[in-house]
Amino acid sequence: MRDRLVKRVGEVAAGGFVLAIGGLLVWILSTQVNYELLSSPLIARRFAEAFFLVVQIVVISSLLSVSLGVLVGLGRISTSNVTGRIAKGYVEFFRGTPLLFQLFVIYFGVPRLWATGEFPFSDWAIPAAIIGLTLNHGAYVGEAIRGGIDAVPDGQMEAARSLGMSRVMALREVVLPQAWRNALAAIGNDQIILVKDTSLLTVIAVPEIMSVFRNINSNQLDPWTPLVWVCVLYLAITMSMSQLVNGLERRSDWGSDSRMFGRLSGLGSGDDADGGEKA
Repeated sequence: MRDRLVKRVGEVAAGGFVLAIGGLLVWILSTQVNYELLSSPLIARRFAEAFFLVVQIVVISSLLSVSLGVLVGLGRISTSNVTGRIAKGYVEFFRGTPLLFQLFVIYFGVPRLWATGEFPFSDWAIPAAIIGLTLNHGAYVGEAIRGGIDAVPDGQMEAARSLGMSRVMALREVVLPQAWRNALAAIGNDQIILVKDTSLLTVIAVPEIMSVFRNINSNQLDPWTPLVWVCVLYLAITMSMSQLVNGLERRSDWGSDSRMFGRLSGLGSGDDADGGEKA
């Protein structure tokens, strides 16, 4: 098949997909959605409360999981066999078992271990959700950091050590900034998945977005109207996070060839302009 034919086939397939999905959405929005219920202040307030709770959980879990992931990534490349094996075991466990299982262990299992006295948390659902999301996604971020470090040429560490830096200083000042740039896309994708994983928190009684949907659907027997709210709210979080990740990628791309060429071109233009004015 020639390139032009492949291009046309791809355009037709993509266009057909968009038309099919667009037609389905138009049909659902015009026939299945109760707009009086959709605009109900009570429904809007319940979804708004769930939305802000999810945002708080996402922000805290993201910060903690990325911080934990950096430590796990460093542990994975540690020269200590003990540290390396512990970090590898952590990653294998939390990547190899479902997040739902981990949430059940933390939410139902941990309070049962409190043999003496009363469990100190009266509302354990939200702390359990944050702990579960942090531990699970910390493993994925750790592997992304390890991959980013592995992608940094060995000569970078050797050059830093030859300048008198210790291994820790070389990692902090030379290797980790480059590793962060290498791993940023993978970390950003994982944090967007974290947002969607909050939908599982309904099973441990966290009043998040899907929990509100289930309650409204069971009361109104109308799935499509609250699903519109669910879709809009999740897209609001994930698209905002995508924009944040894109901005971080642009800022971290300071050393790319195109940007370097642009800066050099700008400097050259400025020099020419100065020279012209002096002349």
